[in-house]
Amino acid sequence: MLKSLSRTVSTAVRISTTTMFSARTLQPLTRSTLCSPNSGTIRPFSRSLWMMSHNGAASVYRPKLFSSKGFTPVSCGCGSLHTEGDKAFGNFLSDEIKEERKIQKSSTLPKMSGGWELQQNGTEAKLIRTISGEKVTVTFNVNNSIPPKFEEDAEQAQGQKSAENEPDIVSSPNFVVEVTKQAAKHSLVFDCHYPEDEAKYIFQAIHGEGEEESDIFAIREVSFQPEGDVEWKETAYTLNTDSLDWALYDHLMDFLADRGVDNTFADELIELSTAMEHHEYIKFLEDLSGFVKCN
Repeated sequence: MLKSLSRTVSTAVRISTTTMFSARTLQPLTRSTLCSPNSGTIRPFSRSLWMMSHNGAASVYRPKLFSSKGFTPVSCGCGSLHTEGDKAFGNFLSDEIKEERKIQKSSTLPKMSGGWELQQNGTEAKLIRTISGEKVTVTFNVNNSIPPKFEEDAEQAQGQKSAENEPDIVSSPNFVVEVTKQAAKHSLVFDCHYPEDEAKYIFQAIHGEGEEESDIFAIREVSFQPEGDVEWKETAYTLNTDSLDWALYDHLMDFLADRGVDNTFADELIELSTAMEHHEYIKFLEDLSGFVKCN
């Protein structure tokens, strides 16, 4: 009874999505952070320095480092265009890469408990586990998995926020759980996400508030799909949980928990995704630096 009541409270705040989930392509939501500040994979939000000083790339006004009236080409013998702006950009990227490497906790990805096998293909990853003949596959993508920060106080807007008070950067992607039975013709597929207001649950956990453990992730949709199909079959009935009976929703959550997809898994998934995203970010900076410098 308490478990059901806790899930009812934690799930009642779920916000209905305005677009349908399609093609098993994960579309991360804008969310608050979930991991504890002591997590080994959380890093300072160093990318926010430009945002704090200039209100982001989409700002109406952006000061220019160099005049747009002309440029001074610099030749390096590669046949490509190089300017003083490119040189300054390259120097900035070199410094940024050094700073990101300093705050990188480890060069290896954290391990998932529970016997999950990790398969990574660029920004996409799959976690696979076999239990008594059942195959459980969890798929997620770290692209666009970091929510933008909308909270701005006076100090942040003026770029005066201290490094100690900078928010942590956390990757928290949507993920798809696919359960396959040997004798079944179709897989049972769960579209899962972290609710937008889950930050309050983390706050409660950190400060010892709340009598019952709340689910830190939620099921958005459930459907039967052909095993291994890349495309989501729109002709298959999809159960949306926004108006679902609470008892049925509880059983669906228990079904996932019995197969290792529970709060512990969801928490570790965020740590893994955060580490993966940081690795990919540093690699992108290195590739961008090489492109600008023409190395």
